Amino acid sequence: MSALGTEHQAVLTPLRYTPPMSTTPPIANAAKIEQLFDQLADHVRKVCPDTSNIAFIGIRRRGDIVAAKIAERLGVSDVGSIDITLYRDDLSETGAAARVGKTAIPFSVEGREIILCDDVLMTGRSVLAALREILDFGRPARVRLAVLVERPEREIPIQPDFIALKIRPAREEKIDVRLAPQDDRNEITVNARS
Repeated sequence: MSALGTEHQAVLTPLRYTPPMSTTPPIANAAKIEQLFDQLADHVRKVCPDTSNIAFIGIRRRGDIVAAKIAERLGVSDVGSIDITLYRDDLSETGAAARVGKTAIPFSVEGREIILCDDVLMTGRSVLAALREILDFGRPARVRLAVLVERPEREIPIQPDFIALKIRPAREEKIDVRLAPQDDRNEITVNARS
């Protein structure tokens, strides 16, 4: 399945959890997050048993960690990260305040099967920006999407191929994913939007 279509859905059994509004304890602690990475790697392995043409690209600042963790479990060495700031559809709103980070894709994407990774999929806009950026580097054979957490408020028709955890919080709640080394700990929580 491509990140834009639904031609192939891996047979997944993602966890489903609908937290109450006052949730403060973690949905997933460090040990559970390691299990979620294992689950994602297993799903990728089932759909893509031959990893010789696979490369992982993570959306900075936590999708790159997800990409590295899955790639490590599969023995894949081609791992990159992209900063989507300049490809976002709201760039005109952030203007000069936009902080552009580093994109590092140390391999050719041409003809490769790319597994694009992100920590949370919500609206689909970050994934759309990432796809635009990847295509500036070349034409992959296929792009699949792997996410640590999926929530249902899509604004762009993008669906993940691989999902570790589905969470359906209230509209006024946000999902916070913390992953080392970007953060001081590994955990997933649901909190009120500030």
